[in-house]
Amino acid sequence: MAERLTVKRDGSPIYDIVLETSFAHLGDEVRKLGLESRKICIVTDSHVAPLYLAGVREILEACCSRVSVFTFPAGEENKNLDTVRALYEHLIKEHFDRKDVLAALGGGVVGDLCGFAAATYLRGVDFIQIPTTLLSQVDSSIGGKTGVDFDAYKNMVGAFHMPRLVYASLDTFQTLPDEQFASGMGEVVKHGLIKNKAYYEWLKEHREKIRAKEPQTCLAMVLESCKIKRQVVETDPTEQGERALLNFGHTLGHAIEKLENFSMLHGCCVALGCIAAARISEERKTLSMEEVEDIRRTMEDFGLPVSLSGLAWEDVCRAMKSDKKMDSGVVKFILLRRVGEAFIDKTLTDAEIRTGFEFLQGEQ
Repeated sequence: MAERLTVKRDGSPIYDIVLETSFAHLGDEVRKLGLESRKICIVTDSHVAPLYLAGVREILEACCSRVSVFTFPAGEENKNLDTVRALYEHLIKEHFDRKDVLAALGGGVVGDLCGFAAATYLRGVDFIQIPTTLLSQVDSSIGGKTGVDFDAYKNMVGAFHMPRLVYASLDTFQTLPDEQFASGMGEVVKHGLIKNKAYYEWLKEHREKIRAKEPQTCLAMVLESCKIKRQVVETDPTEQGERALLNFGHTLGHAIEKLENFSMLHGCCVALGCIAAARISEERKTLSMEEVEDIRRTMEDFGLPVSLSGLAWEDVCRAMKSDKKMDSGVVKFILLRRVGEAFIDKTLTDAEIRTGFEFLQGEQ
């Protein structure tokens, strides 16, 4: 059974999120955009192309005048301006104009890079998101954040650029490696922790079906996470306030991701950051240690890492302070007032943040 959510801005609809169990209705959704006389460039990577490119291309060829394809090597290390430059060159050679469209077919790396290219090519062209990973379906494809990494600084170059459509086929989970599915669960659990305690409890209760990728359970889960993400981005589309709550776990998580040279998946780094932030919240007396341990156990139950070794605090602190989320030289940290309610804190000392980092290293 399909599910549909509409994302609005100032009360006016701007795009739909369509959750399906196949790509069967992708053509119907794209036709609603009126692209019959336009060209579409499918942007994808070397992992996704062998699995889904042929089928999606065939569907889109019936919806527009011509389909072009740009494929780049998979991996966070290729989410950079060099790849964007190659995409610009492809679009220019293919004579794409301002009314033509890009389609991001893949996970978060593909969506971020394609969205950024769409935001900047000819000062902005339309694009659609066709996310194929759990993480991209519940997080990165929604809200219009686009960007690429710059010299190992994650998403340092970017733009807000809303898609025309997000179409997610959940049957892609069947080809998704377990570690990639677990990475997506880092963001899913985060949603419950920052906004909805009942959802967090539901995730724990249904963990066996979720880990087995049971279709109806996964559909219910993705729908609820999309509702949470939609509510936050509608309230604060350009991250001037509440949207920053979505960065729970990301301050330390991004530092870890960078220092591990992106060898650790994003959601895994977020999970570690969430555990550390929970421990800092306990230090601030807003969570109990029992709740911290429950969060750590929940992450572990979904196949996520819960401990860290091999990194020095001094390096983590330095990386954390070069993150784009700094505010006038102050670390903008997201903590939990209680499970299901997050808040922004700009008063943490390095020593307090170190407490969370050391908790990941097995120190209480």
